[in-house]
Amino acid sequence: MKKIAKFGRNWHYGWILLFVILMFSSSVCDAQTTGTNSPGLRIDVSGANEEGDLGLAIQLVIAMTILTLGPSVIMMMTCFTRIIIVLGFVRNAIGVNAAPSSQIIIGLGLFLTFFIMGPIWNKIYDDAVTPYMEKAMKSSEALEVATAYMKDFMMNQTRQEDAQFFLEISRQGAMTRDELPLSIVVPSFILSELRTAFQMGFLIFIPFIVVDFIVASTLMSMGMMMMPPVVISMPFKLLLFVLVDGWYLIVQSLVESFNIS
Repeated sequence: MKKIAKFGRNWHYGWILLFVILMFSSSVCDAQTTGTNSPGLRIDVSGANEEGDLGLAIQLVIAMTILTLGPSVIMMMTCFTRIIIVLGFVRNAIGVNAAPSSQIIIGLGLFLTFFIMGPIWNKIYDDAVTPYMEKAMKSSEALEVATAYMKDFMMNQTRQEDAQFFLEISRQGAMTRDELPLSIVVPSFILSELRTAFQMGFLIFIPFIVVDFIVASTLMSMGMMMMPPVVISMPFKLLLFVLVDGWYLIVQSLVESFNIS
């Protein structure tokens, strides 16, 4: 948790979304232009690249793909999935469907994701983006380093049974942890995150179900069978949530549930 507390440089996460663009930015600057008398801009994607470097056309395609799939990458390859599911369970357990709103829950989930993923993204920026910008590393090497950090984070949250399941149905044979491709790591990580999120959601529901049961039993014993129990139980659930400082406990449990090495 000490590593998560180092949040001062987490603005670097913006570089991660633009990482592939940086991989071909230097090539674009070096592209030659033709026609000295006519104004305009021409980018030549057929120029030769150094050995071990990705072609400019391939880099451009990868960059556009990353920008298009950016939201999906954030949701499926980071801690956002678990956070947003647990926060949704909290809202449903309290019984107030409009408070907090979906925009607030998504915003809180995003900022918690930036906070938890900050140490990993800082490592990617220091060990992959910065060396590439300084031309001390090829684009393929930088991308490999960044992918290794993300795979390490996902595997730390993934159950061995889930990874073994997808490895068996892919029929790729036995592999070590470092040899697993993203096609195995990502679905295994998502499956483990869904399982963990629903486990946490179940534990969150238990105290609120107890309040609903007590209120319903009390109304039944008093002969007030026509009174909807939710009308009485909702204020008590809100009071319970406030007295135990519920949002602090929820956020603390979410942050501490991730294995950040």
